[in-house]
Amino acid sequence: MNNIDSHIEALLFLKGEPMTIKELAKILAVKESDVKIATGELDKKLVDRGIVLVQKEDSYMLATSSKSSEFAKILVKEEFNPELTKASLEVISIVAYRGPISRAEIDYIRGVNSTFILRNLLVRGLIERIPNPRDSRSFIYKLSFQLLEYLGIKKINDLPEFGEFNKKIEDFIKENDNSKEENNISNSSV
Repeated sequence: MNNIDSHIEALLFLKGEPMTIKELAKILAVKESDVKIATGELDKKLVDRGIVLVQKEDSYMLATSSKSSEFAKILVKEEFNPELTKASLEVISIVAYRGPISRAEIDYIRGVNSTFILRNLLVRGLIERIPNPRDSRSFIYKLSFQLLEYLGIKKINDLPEFGEFNKKIEDFIKENDNSKEENNISNSSV
């Protein structure tokens, strides 16, 4: 497989969390030794870039380079502003009405990566992260008791228009799944 380092970069970016050499090798269907070589190549390619490859034991993660940290701090301060951003409110709404829900499902509904926002909401204590009972390699997110208390509701079903909103999201997901299937069928017949 060519460009293993590029594939590793994409996986680490998408995951937004550390991944082990073993996980990367399994996903890429290559030897662990190939992953080690490719991470070395990726590390060299990221010199003088805005991100760096961070290694801890046998795990790797992408992070902001120290050269860009001044600008990253500005962004982080804005995200941790007492006022919630539109994106944060969007994620809270998805977690509230569809939770417990995985990050991948949140990303699918929003159409963008939600890792940074989820971390922000976790730090603020507005959502909780628990191991996914269906997949031990991932987590699911749900509203925290602190947020329920703040909203003044006793249970999730007490949220305004809970059933109606849930139905709209289900319809949206089904509609997108159907259009993807139709695109795959039309693409395969070409």
